[in-house]
Amino acid sequence: MSIKWTNEELAIIEAKAEVYTVKQIASFLKRQGYQRTPIAIYLKLNSLGYSARPTLDNYSCKEVAQVLQLNFSTVTRWVKRGWLKATRRSARHYQIRRWHLKQFFENPPQSIKKRITSLDPEAINYLLGRKA
Repeated sequence: MSIKWTNEELAIIEAKAEVYTVKQIASFLKRQGYQRTPIAIYLKLNSLGYSARPTLDNYSCKEVAQVLQLNFSTVTRWVKRGWLKATRRSARHYQIRRWHLKQFFENPPQSIKKRITSLDPEAINYLLGRKA
């Protein structure tokens, strides 16, 4: 049985979503007298359209592809060709730093420059943490 989220709880998680981790938000809610698990907070953030991780984090190829509305293999190909710098986390997974995304978008390879300029500027600003 789930307990309905109060407006105050929703206001708190929305205010904290962009800066704090799910565990930090759970701890803050607990101090305010609410009992929510990190999993419940994660699911609620996703249903509200927020990322369940702070913006200071790195991105996976899948996350970059989803935000830019590209195929996962496209972003992975950019990494494998050395156009987009990333750290290998496993055999098939990479971690991309925001700084490397910024470098990539500011100076894309000539062969895909038109494609990069056709991407949604709001999505790029979201990835780079800029205010639109």
